[in-house]
Amino acid sequence: MAMKINKALPSPQELKAEYPLSDKLRELKSRRDEEIRRIFTGESEKFAVIIGPCSADNEDSVCEYVNRLSCVNEKVSEKLILIPRIYTNKPRTTGEGYKGMLHQPDPDKAPDLYAGILAIRRMHLRAMEESGLTGADEMLYPENRSYLDDILSYEAIGARSVENQQHRLTASGMDIPVGMKNPTSGDLSVMLNSIVAAQHGHRFIYRNMDVTTDGNQLAHAILRGGVDKYGMNIPNYHYEDCVRLLSLYEKKELKNPAVIIDTNHSNSSKAYKEQIRIVSEVLHSRKMNPGLKTLIKGVMVESYLEEGRQDISGNMVYGRSITDPCIGWEDTERLLMKIAEEC
Repeated sequence: MAMKINKALPSPQELKAEYPLSDKLRELKSRRDEEIRRIFTGESEKFAVIIGPCSADNEDSVCEYVNRLSCVNEKVSEKLILIPRIYTNKPRTTGEGYKGMLHQPDPDKAPDLYAGILAIRRMHLRAMEESGLTGADEMLYPENRSYLDDILSYEAIGARSVENQQHRLTASGMDIPVGMKNPTSGDLSVMLNSIVAAQHGHRFIYRNMDVTTDGNQLAHAILRGGVDKYGMNIPNYHYEDCVRLLSLYEKKELKNPAVIIDTNHSNSSKAYKEQIRIVSEVLHSRKMNPGLKTLIKGVMVESYLEEGRQDISGNMVYGRSITDPCIGWEDTERLLMKIAEEC
């Protein structure tokens, strides 16, 4: 056979029993979930900033970053809600490269998914405990989210997954905001169809069980740019793009129209410093159009302790991305303060 079993993995129930969510953290998550939910329902005018490393590759540096973010959060909490990106699994276009802490808890060692599952739950719990913030992750593997579903306050479905049926159906059973990215082609209809699917209830097979979902009315769009047939990046964060999305939302008659603008990826062509300018343009678009101010609920920014990126080696810089390049901490702090001033 072409597939072999390496090791049996613990069930979500077993892992949660080994690394439980304390009453204090459960209360924290409930409070944060409600605060974030109110943004997406329009009850709150606060602006969401989903920010952090492209990939959460090291527990110590990620927790240091989130703790710094918490200090900034105290200064901007009247205007913003900061949601740390703690992304523990990474999609790879060709299947090659670092796939995240879930696969490799130690980036320069061989994959170990058993150790990875333990490592990602420990890291999320530590980040919550130390910072008082609850985080976001990408739902790369729908069945794996059960290992973290009691911890996360926001999830994203990536450009390569958004058309997948299991991702859409699983999103329909979530009780937190889930962002559906436009696919790499940039096709907005695919993204909107995914939102329609996620907002409706379904019956399907999930982790060997026959389940029924109620639908997730907090499912929404994420614009991340696209790539044309020649491989050229096509940004979709501009004023005209957002107006077009608003029009498409109105035709679909979806609940809680909302979009998060991803400032990196194909919107910036991974020129990470461009994220700062893109945020400014997004904020300007909101000021110019009341409909866009209501529609655009926040931005997604890739940021870490040290700017840029590096290859995996035996001599890596602490707090620098090993996947996509990120802005560094000084730029991050200035950017967050600027967003708070303009919102």
